[in-house]
Amino acid sequence: MSASSEIKYYHHGRFRVAGGVLPDAITAYRTYGDPANPCIVFPTCYGGRLDNVGLLGQDYMIGENKPLNPRKYYIVTLALFSNGESSSPSNTPVPYNGPYFPAVSYEDNVLAQYAVLTKELGVKKAFCVIGFSMGGQQAYYWPVMYPDFVEKFISICGSARTSPHNICFLEGPKAALVASKDFQNGHYTTQPQVGLRAFGRVYSAWAYGQTWFRNHGYLENGKYASLDDFLRAEWEGGYLEWDANDLLTLLDTWQTGDITTVSGVAGAGNFTNCLASIKPKGLIMPCKSDLYFPPEDSEIEVALMKNGSRLVVIPSVWGHMAGGGSNEEDDAFIKASVEKFLDED
Repeated sequence: MSASSEIKYYHHGRFRVAGGVLPDAITAYRTYGDPANPCIVFPTCYGGRLDNVGLLGQDYMIGENKPLNPRKYYIVTLALFSNGESSSPSNTPVPYNGPYFPAVSYEDNVLAQYAVLTKELGVKKAFCVIGFSMGGQQAYYWPVMYPDFVEKFISICGSARTSPHNICFLEGPKAALVASKDFQNGHYTTQPQVGLRAFGRVYSAWAYGQTWFRNHGYLENGKYASLDDFLRAEWEGGYLEWDANDLLTLLDTWQTGDITTVSGVAGAGNFTNCLASIKPKGLIMPCKSDLYFPPEDSEIEVALMKNGSRLVVIPSVWGHMAGGGSNEEDDAFIKASVEKFLDED
């Protein structure tokens, strides 16, 4: 198997985004496998990093015994703006740093990622775009923006647009962070631990299915002594690795996700027409207990697509986390479904 490359950085130069301009926008990326093989595009999710530090990396999906096999595919992982590796509030020089960093849309991210693939890596066609959560939302954008560049797409626990109920959920952790005594309207000089810990705790309540909590999943294998121990280790600890302004800018990208807002594409401005116009076939994989992206939303989206796209519901009590490499049973189900879809003509 070809080893993964080191993280690399593509400089776009002056780059317009939804909320203004980045004077020297940077997209971080990493490649796995042989460039001669079919290309799979795998963008990050909320809390996802290419270096696998913190909440979630990309390696959980990549490997010889995993859904994305580098012996078979050329896999390109790409970091969202504001994840701390691509251009972000935490790493952009003044005067665009911190709370002055402009808002960024999914469309901006996909435009930047397309430039990396075509200009830097020489990719002529993406065999498939796959993603989890925010990555799954980006997967929907690709066939809308580049219908002749993408052959297939897979959205795991994602959606074509962020629902009002999802937007409301995100207001909870956001409010906990920005109202904290140490956030200082984004002008903090050290990371606001009080706010980040509160953010993580509010976020955790929706991350798992109700049955998972009811069955005390956090006590499995004796890893945690209590619910409070679990929250401190997994959710406070995970977000303490992150910059607060980065989290908020990413959250805004998530909240404003909507494929119908892409200008100049088929069906723009109309959800039904936009989905009906998607040409590449999709595999849409919600989790039956996901409180962020419920399967009912995915059922509507698949019904509106007219291209033979398929709905496969992950039968798990793990909620949203089922799609993020949380447990072996769900990983095996996702692997079998993804491999079957990729192997089809």
